[in-house]
Amino acid sequence: MTAPIGLLGGTFDPVHLGHLRIALEVMEALSFQEVRFIPAASPPHRPDPVLSTPERVRLLEAALADQPGFVLDPRELARPGPSYMVDTLLDLRRELGKEQPLCLILGMDAFSLLPSWHRWEELSELTHVVVASRPGGAQRPEGAWWRGSVYMDPAQLSASPAGGAYFHRVTAMEISSTRLRQFIQQGQSPRYLVPDAVWRMIEEEHWYQPHEQ
Repeated sequence: MTAPIGLLGGTFDPVHLGHLRIALEVMEALSFQEVRFIPAASPPHRPDPVLSTPERVRLLEAALADQPGFVLDPRELARPGPSYMVDTLLDLRRELGKEQPLCLILGMDAFSLLPSWHRWEELSELTHVVVASRPGGAQRPEGAWWRGSVYMDPAQLSASPAGGAYFHRVTAMEISSTRLRQFIQQGQSPRYLVPDAVWRMIEEEHWYQPHEQ
């Protein structure tokens, strides 16, 4: 069996401790060889990022620098058009082969909206899905739209390259990039919600300030 590679997509505008903590808990609990952070260039389901691509990359590099197994994967930033995950997974399959287990990490809300994603029916052929659920949250998908299996044993993620959904409880951290941007615009500090290196950079560069919008 081959250790899975975790995939965590998003705008990361800015990256925060919620992103990092979920990735770490999933990576350690499920024995991933690494987690790739994949920033979107043009997200299909939300407004374009506030910061430019190079600025978001700088924040991610600072956030990931001290954690072994965390990798910045910029492939969506180099691709024109909307940042569709199915295109990213097809590209990863060309690079890593058909047998490497891949695990797309999603929150419960994102998982419930998966049928609205571009060519979502193909996702189960390309990756597993690991759903990061909060304590007390649902542990099974609502409805019958998920085309793959629902795994109860995390070892199944290593036994096949794709096709399963596994629900993993993570520490509840009510942090969002939107709320962090609001804090900064209102003159409040996001310290202890983002890595210190990220906050220093935001402060030094005056990012997300009202006059920058």
